[in-house]
Amino acid sequence: MISLERALRLRLDGLRWHPVSGDRFAVLQPELDGEVFTISEMTIEAHDYPTGTVLGFNGTTEWALDSVAQDDAVWLPREDQLRELLGGTFRSLARAVDGTYQVVVEVPGRPERSFTADTAEDAYADALVELVDLALDRLP
Repeated sequence: MISLERALRLRLDGLRWHPVSGDRFAVLQPELDGEVFTISEMTIEAHDYPTGTVLGFNGTTEWALDSVAQDDAVWLPREDQLRELLGGTFRSLARAVDGTYQVVVEVPGRPERSFTADTAEDAYADALVELVDLALDRLP
């Protein structure tokens, strides 16, 4: 699973989340540190209102939470979601002998870049952070 730090960085960089069933997220409240929730029509549903999206907790399964504003949650994208966000820049994913993962991406007109992390999700996230920064002209 992607680290919270990388998820927060992606959010800060402007990655938008449109909650759907199966999405994982963390609630940004100290008493819920380390807890990961999954959107499911059975327990947690995303409700869209003119004022914003609210993640509604059905029943009493989650500490009697009624709902959480989407702004108080951070999306923890899965490996497949991160790979999809990389789109046509994605070239490969490999596991090294030391157990780390390496993701290679290529932006047209630039050399291939590789990103290494302890999990595939974090390697994908690091690549995505760079692509977002590049798109926002933060990189030379």
